[in-house]
Amino acid sequence: MTGVDPGRLDDQQLMKELETIHRTRHDTLLHGSNDALRTHNERMAQLEGEYLRRNPRRPVATGRTRAGARDRDTGGE
Repeated sequence: MTGVDPGRLDDQQLMKELETIHRTRHDTLLHGSNDALRTHNERMAQLEGEYLRRNPRRPVATGRTRAGARDRDTGGE
């Protein structure tokens, strides 16, 4: 594993790690080696998995669901 085990991070550290990895995602995809992209994918999955484990009832925006997306595509009808 690269980096600290996400389970050992406090909530603030976890959010900082998530913000950093999401900010660097685009450049890694476009310009990183295959190994760098694979490592980035693995670390992102670890961090996001830990976030979801800690926040199983996180608020979900209606527009970010399949039903919400269908409503958006049909004009809400």
